[in-house]
Amino acid sequence: MLNSVAAGRRLAQRTAALQGAVTLATALACLLSGREAALGAGVGGAAMTLGSLVAALGAFGGGVSTAGLALGRLLVGMAAKWVVVFAGLFLAIGVWHLPPLAVLAGAASAAVALLVATKLWA
Repeated sequence: MLNSVAAGRRLAQRTAALQGAVTLATALACLLSGREAALGAGVGGAAMTLGSLVAALGAFGGGVSTAGLALGRLLVGMAAKWVVVFAGLFLAIGVWHLPPLAVLAGAASAAVALLVATKLWA
């Protein structure tokens, strides 16, 4: 076995930290366009970061198990991630009426941070 469950948990924590830092940087950059844009970027990035944490909790929450059960947890975690992300984007854009471009920029920057973290640390 190349990677342990503990290594996966540590990777998920580092990835969430990187996503949070990138979200904060995006929100600060959007502050040039106003407080609502910065808040929108923060909410969009937070939704993506929270979704990633939910997926990691689903994937690594049960400890060591059979391959079929691990795959099932991975798929359920990924589905839960996208439910959380879409709910966060809906709340930000549809309910709170934050600037859509800023919300999507925050979510996109957090998604790119996920890809970069996976490439660097996995």
